Amino acid sequence: MTANAGQEAHRAAGEAARAATPPAALGAWAAAPDRPDPVALLERQAASRIPELVPVRYGRMAISPFTFLRGAALPMAADLCAGPRSGIVTQMCGDAHLANFGLFASPERDLLFDINDFDETLPGPFEFDLKRLAASLVVAGRTRGFETHDNRHIVHRAIRSYRDRMAGYATMRAIDVYYARVDVTGIMAYVNKHERALIEGTVKSTAHHDAVHELPKLTTVVDGERRLTEHPPTLMRWDEATQPIADSALAAYIATLEEDRRMLLDRYAVVDYALKVVGVGSVGLGAFIALLMGGTADDPLFLQLKQAEDSVYERYLGPSPEATHGERVVVGQRRLQAASDILLGWTVGEHGRHWYVRQHQDQKGSAVIETMTLGDLLTWGELCAWALARGHARSGEPATIAAYLGTDDAFEVAMAAFAEAYADQSERDHAALTAAIGSGRIKAESGV
Repeated sequence: MTANAGQEAHRAAGEAARAATPPAALGAWAAAPDRPDPVALLERQAASRIPELVPVRYGRMAISPFTFLRGAALPMAADLCAGPRSGIVTQMCGDAHLANFGLFASPERDLLFDINDFDETLPGPFEFDLKRLAASLVVAGRTRGFETHDNRHIVHRAIRSYRDRMAGYATMRAIDVYYARVDVTGIMAYVNKHERALIEGTVKSTAHHDAVHELPKLTTVVDGERRLTEHPPTLMRWDEATQPIADSALAAYIATLEEDRRMLLDRYAVVDYALKVVGVGSVGLGAFIALLMGGTADDPLFLQLKQAEDSVYERYLGPSPEATHGERVVVGQRRLQAASDILLGWTVGEHGRHWYVRQHQDQKGSAVIETMTLGDLLTWGELCAWALARGHARSGEPATIAAYLGTDDAFEVAMAAFAEAYADQSERDHAALTAAIGSGRIKAESGV
């Protein structure tokens, strides 16, 4: 088969998928009579988590419908897998809400905009990521008090950004798609000058999120030695985290790195570690921060060791082909991101727990959703969709996806309809969670 014939076959596959499951079919959402109780799903998910931290997770999810949606990847996965699908598979982020995107530094120290969370990554229908992004945009817009037509416009702009970018990737050589990236220079050229303040502010704050700047924030000097400063319940020592366990996990992790990265880590020594509670959906899983020091007092390195369980989609789409869930996360991240952390790796620790490891606060920055203006959310949504399109094009077949999306606005209309209906569902589910807390069914810690 010639290259042109191959492209034609990919486009034909997308057109056939669109005929079999039109975009309008993907826009429908209504809770089935036998829909699982979302609170019960969260309770079952909590069974494998650190019991003392589960109330923290519920407390964070209860703050607003948006924070609930952030933590409710499992209920939404159950809903998406019960509905229609395009049949077009790519590597999913799996948790593509708008707070899981941001800026970070490439190995060359260029600032890139990309996906930054891969705990739920798995091969699956490309539109699942777009549905989660679209729903998060509407829920965030409602949280900010924006009008219904504005929220709909935000989704239309984001999905059109994805469609336009995917159409472009479909015409590019595969190697050029692989090298494509969403960098700050390209963003500034793309974003309207009236909407650049958000990006400029995020770029400025990102420059101060590195190990040197974090050193006085996260550590103190005790008896002449640097130690992590405890701030319970978000940063604290944990009885189960013993020195042998930490050393064993890090030693096994290092073996998954390339040789030059192993040489780099040989220059550092672990001096302290602590449990650090991060995010919303992952609260209750093990998440440790390790402080390593080089040969001088101004040469710190922070590593984050994060526990990985099965993706929320695996129970519906089948198991991951990777041997461990830490490896699943790392493989998904490398497939989707333009440039991944040089110290990204995985390991299996005590009691068979799976982990992945990456640098902590290596020039990473994200926007504060709660302070976004309408223009900010429009711009952020477009950038999130751009990054998703690049990741999906790199890990899937862009010509097939582009052919499914077509040249009209049918897919945008469908995603906006789904997002509004699912935002209603998220508000009902959030109310169910707060009612469960109020009745004493579950315990939540507020204010954390």
